[in-house]
Amino acid sequence: MASLQPAAAEPQEDSPLWFARPPVVPKKVKGPFRRIKWAVMTVLLAIYWGVPWLRFDRGPFAPDQAVLIDLPGRKAYFLWFEIWPQEIYIITGLLIVAAIGLFFVTAMLGRVWCGFACPQTVWTDLFMMVERWVEGDRAQRLRLAKAPWTVSKIAQRLAKHSLWIAIGLATGGAWILYFNDAPTVMPQLFLGTAGAGVYITIGLLTFSTYLLAGWARESVCTFMCPYARFQSAMFDRDTLVVSYRDWRGEKRGKHKAGDGWEGRGHCIDCRQCVEVCPTGIDIRGGLQMSCISCGLCVDACDGIMDKVGLPHGLIGYDTERNMALGAAGKPRQWHFIRLRTLGYFVVFAAAGAAVLWALLARSPLEASVLPDRNPLFVRLSDGDLRNGYTLKLLNKTNQPQHIIISLDGLAQGQLTVLGHEGEAAPSLELAPDTVAALRLFVRLDTDQWAGEPIDYHFNIHDAARDLTVTTPARFEGPRQ
Repeated sequence: MASLQPAAAEPQEDSPLWFARPPVVPKKVKGPFRRIKWAVMTVLLAIYWGVPWLRFDRGPFAPDQAVLIDLPGRKAYFLWFEIWPQEIYIITGLLIVAAIGLFFVTAMLGRVWCGFACPQTVWTDLFMMVERWVEGDRAQRLRLAKAPWTVSKIAQRLAKHSLWIAIGLATGGAWILYFNDAPTVMPQLFLGTAGAGVYITIGLLTFSTYLLAGWARESVCTFMCPYARFQSAMFDRDTLVVSYRDWRGEKRGKHKAGDGWEGRGHCIDCRQCVEVCPTGIDIRGGLQMSCISCGLCVDACDGIMDKVGLPHGLIGYDTERNMALGAAGKPRQWHFIRLRTLGYFVVFAAAGAAVLWALLARSPLEASVLPDRNPLFVRLSDGDLRNGYTLKLLNKTNQPQHIIISLDGLAQGQLTVLGHEGEAAPSLELAPDTVAALRLFVRLDTDQWAGEPIDYHFNIHDAARDLTVTTPARFEGPRQ
């Protein structure tokens, strides 16, 4: 019997951890989606650079910058709203609402956020616009890349990178204005009197903007951004995505003037859709992870269809369901309201309503009480019992608050506020935007003590706002 010999292992080549990707050099394109992208970019950049300069009068005790994150003061200001550290749940809620909103839009319209409004897309568009101004369109940039280093090439590259760095500086400079008063810190930046942290932050953001928008570009969308990895989990057959209608375009091939269209598809294999794509993909290969749904390939293809006298729509926004119906010659069907989108919308609306309620239901006055632990109670010389407390009051407004403290649920108790001895109902003034700590003592006649702790409340009343805040407390004494 022949012996069985183990098969020789075939040599395997190690996969490289990194490979050099050819640079993506997008071509300039004109069309409705390109105009939408210009408009969105202009609006978003205007908002980013303009918002820190907006003023909003909050009174004499608060900053007048409309949007300000005051790290030293540990507060954030957004127009009428002032967020304190203990209200970070509101910011968390807003982020959750934004995420659910993104899921809803993605289920409906695909990656339109990535293609039109993502900061990486907006700044990359801006950097590429500068690049075209300095070096020309795709063909000129490719020739320049292959050309030897001459004075002209060096001058063009220096001009481009100088403008990129200037945009990075403007980006970092605008960012720190959200954390400082803009009219105050701007002169300091140029005079060199701003803090070291300000300059370090601007330097880091300048470098990251220059690196990500100038060099990384589409690699951020393809490799670094996690959204590209899990976006398909939100897609279904009725999600609107950029699609190549292969049932119309194939069999593709070159086309000359005067040739007919019988026996062939409408795609003339001009590769314009590839050359204008900011991520360098060929949409004719189907939906891909790198596609950001910017629609530039749609503009390019529609322009070619105009030149060859064919209708638009060889490449366009469509759904998987409609692609199959179109291939079968059936009319399109749109299903925007479906279980997935309805579920996202319900969660989005519920989360948004919860955040809105949390914002509107906030009290301008907060109180918390901490009882003394050692000792829990003190027996006075006349036999009465006394408990000590620390009452913390937070005035969230930019105006002083006049408050009156009283007891509720401890009828025979006597309240004393340190510094206001002898006042039956102590009246105090809370400074604006501050936390005040008060020492309180509650005295109870020994005849009123039944041997068990008594639960009651401190009432803090602001007569000017007709507001009463209640905080629970417990009176302790010797147990029987």
